[in-house]
Amino acid sequence: MQKAAVLIIGILALSLVCIAQNGKIETLGSLTDAGVPDAVRQTLDSKGYRILLDDGTPICELWLRKNVPAQPKKDSADVIYTQLAESALIGVLHFPKVGSDFRGQAIPAGFYTLRYGLIPNDGNHLGVSPNRDFLLLVPAASDADPNASFKFHDLVALSRGATGTKHPAPLSLVEPAGTAPAVSKDDQDHWIFSAAIKLAPGEELTFSLVVKGAAQQ
Repeated sequence: MQKAAVLIIGILALSLVCIAQNGKIETLGSLTDAGVPDAVRQTLDSKGYRILLDDGTPICELWLRKNVPAQPKKDSADVIYTQLAESALIGVLHFPKVGSDFRGQAIPAGFYTLRYGLIPNDGNHLGVSPNRDFLLLVPAASDADPNASFKFHDLVALSRGATGTKHPAPLSLVEPAGTAPAVSKDDQDHWIFSAAIKLAPGEELTFSLVVKGAAQQ
């Protein structure tokens, strides 16, 4: 009986630890800040999300696009979200205070568009991530046309405006975890926001995005 009681206590303790690794989501209204170009704001859903750690500390705020342009799904060993076209606008993110990207670079407080990009499949980027999918942060004031399409190097150049360095500002997309908006922490100290975006054909695409945490060095 004593061993059983110890085992039960251990399981309960582990459960509490697991619960503590879940953050919180608050629902927001439409994005109205004039710092984001009107044409971009018009493409966003009327509902946004405030993403918080388990202690209530805000990480960021996020508004997703109403309908994200899509392409036929392809089979790929190192790309998860093949329905997304490169450089497509996915949404807008707001850091209420200094944030950071997946490289660990500091990102100033402010509004940023999120555009889909793929890590080049070359030797310079080996080991950065198991998959090539990322969302690149672009200062919202520099990205006024939601339907613009950029070549990779042009998108990288725009994203450098978020860091003020020679590197762009990536947030890592990972394997989808669920359709309901939620945030959780993985075993690599990554806080991951999961939700669903609507694709232009009317389908839903579940996605998961690392909103806090950096690549393992």
